[in-house]
Amino acid sequence: MKYDRVFNFSAGPAMMPEPVLEEIAAEVLNYRGTGMSVMEMSHRSKAFISIYEEAIADLRKLMNIPDNYKVLFVQGGGTTQFAMVPLNLLKDGVACYVETGAWSKKAIAEAKKYGEVKVVASSADKNFSYIPDCSDLDIPDNADYVYICENETIHGITYNQLPDTKGKILVSDQSSMFLSKPCNVEDYGVIWAGVQKNVGPAGMAVVIIREDLIGDVPEFCPVYMSYKTHADKDSMYNTPNTWAIYCCGKVFKYLLENGGLEAMQAKNEAKAKIFYDFLDSSELFKGNVNPADRSLMNCTFTTGDEEEDKAVVAATKAAGFDNLKGHRSVGGLRASIYNAMPQEGVEALVDFLKEYEANK
Repeated sequence: MKYDRVFNFSAGPAMMPEPVLEEIAAEVLNYRGTGMSVMEMSHRSKAFISIYEEAIADLRKLMNIPDNYKVLFVQGGGTTQFAMVPLNLLKDGVACYVETGAWSKKAIAEAKKYGEVKVVASSADKNFSYIPDCSDLDIPDNADYVYICENETIHGITYNQLPDTKGKILVSDQSSMFLSKPCNVEDYGVIWAGVQKNVGPAGMAVVIIREDLIGDVPEFCPVYMSYKTHADKDSMYNTPNTWAIYCCGKVFKYLLENGGLEAMQAKNEAKAKIFYDFLDSSELFKGNVNPADRSLMNCTFTTGDEEEDKAVVAATKAAGFDNLKGHRSVGGLRASIYNAMPQEGVEALVDFLKEYEANK
């Protein structure tokens, strides 16, 4: 690899494509003859408006987003979206949630502050190691929406088939699998994603929302928490996270120039297969997740011994593999292999773990 960079397996902030980082580095002091960094320029300037419009256009092309959906850049990441979704969509009915891990649990807890919440399916009985059957959910007639976390970063599980929402709006937190594979946007009412995993720096979320769902928010909803506020002002109601928008735009263009989401899916499936094939053949390391529901992005595993897990983390870090420690709430080990993680990084990690096991 170039420079003294490590293979960073962090769940986020995570690796970004090196060509993108190099392009950003070349422009950081003087963006295209403006004499200033993007971090210094006005969000109302002609230069930045061009950056913003190009980023929106490229994301629309990348995901084939229909014209009746708005693309918003909202500060605050996932924690803000846990509140914005019910504040905007939970009217006089019920919000239905599928509980599949730590992040859907947080979303449920936040939504309960604003109205009635029904957990229509859960995998808590087996420590969130699988995706529950969502083919015939008990969704009441007055349900305002059905919410899922489509890829649970901490537990390492993902949906291979979307729930049958019985015609109700589907809202999906795609943070840790956003832009990792093709997505039919029309299957959703709202898609949101914190950008610090597959797209850019932390501190912002992309929201893709169907236009008919915008507006009619309760009077007590803070101005900034209204999707209509952001839609009406093209994400510039206040000073947006200009640096994150700029970096995300670079990644959108990079993905378009490198085969789009179909190419990313093929690469991600190949990387995940290398890692999961290793886990399935290992006697020391075991996966935590039902094989049919394994995430392509977040591979969770363990030795079964807490002290041994700590020893593995220390050994991998010393060898140039960073952030293999599992989330503090579940322990164990986790390798996050987002879009920007090269296959050589996965292969190198697997080779190291094989050698570690052989020397036990």
